[in-house]
Parts: sequence; C-alpha cells; structure tokens
Amino acid sequence: MGDDVDNGDENLLLTDVLPPRAFDQACRMVVDYLGEAVPLGAWAVTRVAAGRQTVLVARDRDYGLQPGVEQRWTEAMCRTMVTGETPRVVPDVAAHPQLAGPVASAAAMEFPIAAYVGTPIVQPGGALFGTLLGLNRRPMEPGFVEHEGLLDLLSSLLSSVLEADTTSVESARELERAVSDAETDQLTGLLNRRGWTRWLEREEERFRRFGDPACVVMMDLDGLKTVNDTQGHDAGDRYLRRAADALRRATRHGDPLARLGGDEFAMVATVGPDDAGPLVRRLQAVLDEAGTPCSVGVAAVGVATGFSEAVSEADAAMYSDKRARKGSAARS
Repeated sequence: MGDDVDNGDENLLLTDVLPPRAFDQACRMVVDYLGEAVPLGAWAVTRVAAGRQTVLVARDRDYGLQPGVEQRWTEAMCRTMVTGETPRVVPDVAAHPQLAGPVASAAAMEFPIAAYVGTPIVQPGGALFGTLLGLNRRPMEPGFVEHEGLLDLLSSLLSSVLEADTTSVESARELERAVSDAETDQLTGLLNRRGWTRWLEREEERFRRFGDPACVVMMDLDGLKTVNDTQGHDAGDRYLRRAADALRRATRHGDPLARLGGDEFAMVATVGPDDAGPLVRRLQAVLDEAGTPCSVGVAAVGVATGFSEAVSEADAAMYSDKRARKGSAARS
C-alpha cells in the first residue's frame, strides 16, 4: 500500500503536521483550535509584563477582543488564577466573590464576563510570561471544568515553544550585535541611522510576537551648536562622545542606542509605560551631570501599532520638551 503514495504526496502530508517554530504561530494555532473545540465568546493568549496584561493573539466571537487590548495586572481576572485565589476553570464567576473586582473592571472595558478559564504560560526558568484564557458572556454548565486538563496541556506546549523560540531569537540577537562598520557611527561607536533603522525593522516582528514592554526614546542635545560656534568642531566632537558615554552607562545591556546624526540620539528601552517618566528624568540627570543637557521625548511601543508610531510620538514629545526648555531658559 505504501507504493500508492509517492514522495511528493508524502511531503505534502508531512507539511500539514510540521510543528510550529514561532511562538505567535503556535498561539494562533491554539486559539483557533480552542475556538472550534471549546466555543466561548473569546480565546486569547496574553503577555503579562510591566504591570499590564496585553492581548497578543485572539480568537473572538462576542467581544471584539484584539491584539493590543490591555489592562492593569492588579485588576485582571487572570491574576487571581495565577496566585491560586480562584480555580483555572470558573463556569460561573458569580460563585467566586474574589472575582467581583476583576469582573467589574472587565465590565468597565465593555467585556462582560460570566464564565472564565485560564492557565499560565511560563518562561524558561519558570517565571510567568502570560496566560491562555477564555471568556464567555453567559455562565457555563458545571461540567465545563472537565476542560482544565486540555488547557494545561496546551499552555504547557506553548511554554515549550516559547522556550525554543526565545533561545533562537537571543542567539540571532547576539550575532546581530556584532554590527558592521556601515551600521556604526564612527565618532561615538553607537548605531548610526542605518543601523537604527535596520534594528527596528528586525525587532518589529519579534516585539509583536512576544509583546515585550518597550519605549522609544528620542533625544536632542541642547548645547552642541553653541560649543561648535564658540569652541570649534573638535570640542563639539568631544561633547558628542561625552554624551554618548553617559548614555551608554545609563542603558541596559541589549537596549539599542543610536546617534542618528548631528546632536540627535535615540534608544529603545525595555520598560513599560509606567516607567517612562522616571526613565526620562534619569537620562536627563545623567546627561546634565556629564555637562551635555538634552531634550527628551518618550513613547510606549504598542503591540498593535509597533515601532514606527512610537518613534513619531517620541519625536514630537522631544520637540515639545525642547520648546518648553527654551521658554524656561528665556524667562530665567
């Protein structure tokens, strides 16, 4: 009977059962399967980071749940599941008083929830990455708890794919950090505009896949023109190198830092929106201490909008800061 299937047909059949290599692909397969096998109002995979729970992938029928939808982790229903305060499968949320707050928070976001299922997705090492969850507008029958084993199995599989994909991505990043001369600013040793653009292009898909918290920071030195005009361009070059060294000391390993040209610098910081303000204040303090004061703008990177919108928002915020600083200096 084996002679009836040639190698071409075998290859086509095997393609259908190839395991997913990318985490987002595996997430999509899982929520699509659950949407058919266990039909609820919505199924989703979320990321928990920087105090927020953010939807990465969704299969939605009733809620309009989309990638990028987020809420504070302290108000999330999944938090009580992760801490063990509530079960992983809740056919009727009214039976659990601990869920009253999260249910009210979800209702305020126009997500009325009467039944909930959830299970953790963990990173290599056991830290929480996010959750696989399902929501329904109406309570389910008590026998719905029989699906807990299936959910745990699928979340375990997602954790395994996450580990493999994370390892692959980190290996690729290490290779990419050895950038060519064409992508390096010769004066400061930072990424140049070409290197910055290529980094954003490479990381765009990865960021959307994992939903890591990130903010784009745009910076413009306030005093370079004065230094060039009064002390010469050699002094201006030293001024730029001093600013670059200060920024390098204040930047986390792996966060890209670039000089885009002239007195303009940029970075992507792996922090969430709540830490953006303290980050700006810290960078300005470091640059002030180095004698290279700087106007700064910051914007959070959204799963749905990506880096390009964050760059535009941070650039606009930086110019607003520069105008405010000039106005303040003129008044004083």
